[in-house]
Parts: sequence; C-alpha cells; structure tokens
Amino acid sequence: MSVKVENLEKSMAKLTVTVAAEEFEKAVESAYQRTKSRYNVPGFRKGKATRKMIEKAYGAQVFYDAALNEVLDRHYPEAAAESGLDIVSRPEIEIKEIEEGKDLVFTASVAVRPEVKLGEYFGVEAEKADVSVSAKEVTERLNRELEKNSRMIDVDRAIKKNDIATIDFVGSVDGKEFAGGRGEDYPLTIGSGTFIPGFEDQLIGAKAGDNVDVKVTFPENYGAKDLAGKEALFKVTVKQVKESRYQRRMMNLPARFPSSILWKSTKRTSRSRLRMRKKREPAPRWKTMRLPRWWRMRRLNFLSQWWLLSLSRCSMIMQDVWNSRVFRWSSICRLPVLPNRH
Repeated sequence: MSVKVENLEKSMAKLTVTVAAEEFEKAVESAYQRTKSRYNVPGFRKGKATRKMIEKAYGAQVFYDAALNEVLDRHYPEAAAESGLDIVSRPEIEIKEIEEGKDLVFTASVAVRPEVKLGEYFGVEAEKADVSVSAKEVTERLNRELEKNSRMIDVDRAIKKNDIATIDFVGSVDGKEFAGGRGEDYPLTIGSGTFIPGFEDQLIGAKAGDNVDVKVTFPENYGAKDLAGKEALFKVTVKQVKESRYQRRMMNLPARFPSSILWKSTKRTSRSRLRMRKKREPAPRWKTMRLPRWWRMRRLNFLSQWWLLSLSRCSMIMQDVWNSRVFRWSSICRLPVLPNRH
C-alpha cells in the first residue's frame, strides 16, 4: 500500500491510496465466501455456486461493494496513520480506479486541525454590552403576552386602532380591477401595517355593515411594477368588528396577570428574563461565520444518530408499557355493568 498526501486550502487534505491488486483480490474472494449463499444460480444449490458462475450471472463486479468495505476498513486507518495528519473529520471516499488484475486506487478527502497563530492579545479592550432593561421594555413584554393570551369578542361600535375587522374588498386602478386586488372575509388588524399605507387608517370609524371607499397610492418600490406609484380605489365592505378581551384593561393590568400568564413570573423576573436574553444575543458587530461542510455533515450525522437512538428508546418504553400488567385494554375499555330491569 502506498499513500500520497496533498494539502488543500481551508484546512483540507486529500489522501491518494493505492492498494495492491493481490490485496484487493483477497478481499473479493473473502466477499464471495461471505455472501455466496445469497445468490441463486440455476443448476446449483444455494450457496454452492462457484464464484465464476455467480459473476457470470450477476456481473463481474457483484462482489466489489463488499470487498471495498473490507479494504477501506482495513487500509484507510493505516493510510491515515501513515500520512501523519491530525484528521478531525470522516473521510469522503472516491474510487479512482477499480479493475480486475489492477491496483485499487481511491482518494480520501479529510479535514485537518488548522494551525492557530496567536497575535497580540494583551491589552485588548472589549466594550461591555448594555444589558439594562427599562420599564418600557417590561411593559411591552407584558403587553405582548397579554395580546397572545387574549380572546377576541364581537363589538357593535365603530372601528378603532388594534381592532380586527373582517372585510371584503375589491381594488381597481383607472376603473379596472387588477390581479390580486380582491379578497373575502379577510381579518385585518387595524394599525398592523399589513396593507398599503393609509388603507387601514381610512377604516377607522366605520361599523359592521358599512361600505367604505378607500383611496390609496401604491409605493414607488411596490413589488408589482405595473401598480407601482399608481392611485387605486378599494371598495370595502366591513362585515365584522372584534376587539381583544383585555384591550380595555391594557393600561391597568390585573395584579395576578404576570403570575398567571408569564409562567408564574413577576415583573421583576420578567425584567431578569429580558436581561438574560440580552446577554445571549450576539452584539451587532459580531460577524457570522459559515462552518465548513465537513463539520456540518458531522453534526448532521450526530443529530440523526441521536434521533434514531431516541426513537428506539421511546419504542422500547412503549413496548414495556404495553406488556405491563398496569396497561391493559380490558382496564381501559371496561364498561359498567347495568342492572337488568326486566
């Protein structure tokens, strides 16, 4: 066996390994002995066909896969040790030459541990991140949680900001309806900025059942170029108006709200949560780094193995529960015996 090392950029290297034809022939013969019982050849009992007959029936390379696995398991670790490289990844194997009677040649692309040269790091100053939390941030956090846990109720009044109006609309430019300008039963939150600027403001004051003509101008940078910068008219029908159940009490939160909604938290702990979140957030001056492919593949392989292991454990637990005396369908489906009244 011979090994040729080629150093590549980005801490990568390629090993070109040549295995003697005699070694590969032994691996092919070993693969034949291990797997010959899998093949059916007319005129032979299963497992009794000769290698030549199996190769004639299934192809000359029928045993190459098993032989390659044996060769790689044996010779790659030897090649890695002989190269003297500090390899930190699994190899990406590529077969370069494989033929009967000739040497087997394969390459292994690997990642190596990079050389790190420390610069002058004494006296380096780092700016301390500001993790203070203001009362405004705490209030905004509580308001967000309040909105997420609120219920919407129908109201019979004019639309106000933060209401949700269910509307039908038809949009037109120069008297002609344009593509995508029609909608039915659309829930629009007033003040969310979902629609074109000025659209939602013109619905404030309308009630359920009202028809409103909304005149707006598409922005110059609008996605549809044929509508950019043009004036449009929307015929809007207000069908329903809803408000948050807690909207009226937004400025006067109940005393139990922080503990009942924010996981038994208080305003003080909410402030500490926000402070910890700020500490975990990367500073804007930090740059994101794209991890190398070999590292991503290794991480992906680890996560897939972990997922399969967790799945198998869950399966074993469920099997144990199923077989236990505690879990019986008879105990679950047992019905009460009613007295016979006849």
